[in-house]
Amino acid sequence: MRFLFQYPDAHGLDGEMLAAGAVGEVARAVESAGFDGIAFTEHPAPSARWLEAGGHQTLDPFVALGHAAAVTERVRLFTYLSVGPYRNPFMLGKTAASVDVLSNGRLVLGLGTGYQKAEFKALGVDFDSRNSEFDTMLDVLPQFWAGKPVAIKSESFEARDTVCRPRPVQQPIPIWIGGNSNLTLRRVAERAQGWMPMLTDATVSATTRTAHIGDATTLARRITEMMDLAGGRSLDILVSYLDQSIWRIGVDVERHREAIAELAQAGATWVSLSGPSESFTRTEELLAYYAETFLV
Repeated sequence: MRFLFQYPDAHGLDGEMLAAGAVGEVARAVESAGFDGIAFTEHPAPSARWLEAGGHQTLDPFVALGHAAAVTERVRLFTYLSVGPYRNPFMLGKTAASVDVLSNGRLVLGLGTGYQKAEFKALGVDFDSRNSEFDTMLDVLPQFWAGKPVAIKSESFEARDTVCRPRPVQQPIPIWIGGNSNLTLRRVAERAQGWMPMLTDATVSATTRTAHIGDATTLARRITEMMDLAGGRSLDILVSYLDQSIWRIGVDVERHREAIAELAQAGATWVSLSGPSESFTRTEELLAYYAETFLV
């Protein structure tokens, strides 16, 4: 099992996005504590209504990861996740390749199709076309990163022998796809290197427009289904651990260890955690506590 730290969310309109510490400080602390990766998510154009209802702010994940790359040497750099249809696939490919080159091959490109209609509208992207655009993007990215001329036409763009320079260090950059639907499982099995299922309650699953996976037993069954589709091909499985009481020092340690072990037994290869949005001093303290308690 490997461990990923997701930069903590700031909820609402007035939350302080960098309350947990400047990106460089947190990235260095994550690496020093022994975590295997650091992640940022994205909502480039959230509505005030969504933020007021508990939605969270984000930095641009690629800018943040470029900053983290400059002050670290080992940790993997994740978008967890980036909404693929928000970007033209060549722009996305160029941005991802740039982070990969500058980090000496440490990017993991976590992608999803997205679910917020208001954000799609704000960005001028057709919500109803998001699945077809996502599939086109999956066609484009590996070809583009290989450095060969790409010729392709979709409903929204036309490329005539478009070339990627510089090429990324990784060939290809690993793509991990988020979501719980049967379509997502097929995409992962056929075209990706990892899966990021969501373990949430039914209400959150409905809000994010994906099938419900609520426990490790269901997760294990779905992982088995996905691996069967992949023909036994090796894939990474990243699952978020959502119980925030894990950050209460010395509380329920064995229960949390057992829960993480259950996720590993189900087939997860990575676990993601996001700490509370407190001062950097507190973030650093909690990272050290987690490392000493759960990473040994």
